[in-house]
Amino acid sequence: MILCVIPGISLALPCRPHACSVRSLSESNEVGFKIPGADWKTRRETRRCEVFDLHKELVPYREAFSWQESTVRRRQALVEKGEDFSDSLIILQHPPVYTLGTKSSEKNLKFDIKDAPYDIYRTKRGGEVTYHGPGQLVMYPIMNLGYHKMCSHLYMRALEEVVIQALSITFSIEVSRREGLTGVWFGDQKLAAIGIRVASKWVTFQGLALNVTTDLTPFEYIVPCGIPDHQVGSIQRILENSKSSGETIDAGQLIEDACKSLLREFSEVFQLDLS
Repeated sequence: MILCVIPGISLALPCRPHACSVRSLSESNEVGFKIPGADWKTRRETRRCEVFDLHKELVPYREAFSWQESTVRRRQALVEKGEDFSDSLIILQHPPVYTLGTKSSEKNLKFDIKDAPYDIYRTKRGGEVTYHGPGQLVMYPIMNLGYHKMCSHLYMRALEEVVIQALSITFSIEVSRREGLTGVWFGDQKLAAIGIRVASKWVTFQGLALNVTTDLTPFEYIVPCGIPDHQVGSIQRILENSKSSGETIDAGQLIEDACKSLLREFSEVFQLDLS
């Protein structure tokens, strides 16, 4: 077991580039992403996004965090010079690991931290403890929120929208948000967790994790996202429960389909040209 503290990027912003009132998504289609039942009007030209597609790889958490951190520094320098013309997206899987957010409580760990089943990292994202592991697709967008005219609240709602649209269109799974909570839910099962960090120059990193074929057993040893009395689900389990007895699901194909769908909807929601 390794308990590591991941250094954060300080959040020292004298003012917000765009005011953000807490409104319903149906009132917020001007920020540039699809809202079910609302007219979606393009407000700007499509922006480029460089994609690092490692969805077939198990990338250690520390390595992925360092990669994000270096990309954030590069992007901040470009913003400073007025030359930040693209966003970045990393998509991958992690080996088994628990991560704790900035204000996470160790009370949400159901084991002795000195004898943890997997490595533990305390990082600088928001949110509580969660688990990452094989079969879970993790997306780390590194976005310029100033360009997208989003505050952190609307940005998280947009990330939720990516997952909602992907699951609905590709898998016919109708999921939803829960008032007062962050993430995407199928009934009382949480399928996607979201935790972000906004650095200086309004460059954001960290992102979302979607359980596709994930072994859900490691979630039993924590209080996922600090929300007791709720379950964690996966796309595979939902589809298996809906199929006739004896039907099998190709886990590898499920990962491929989920990845393609997430990338497509990410492009649509944020109006980005993925390259």
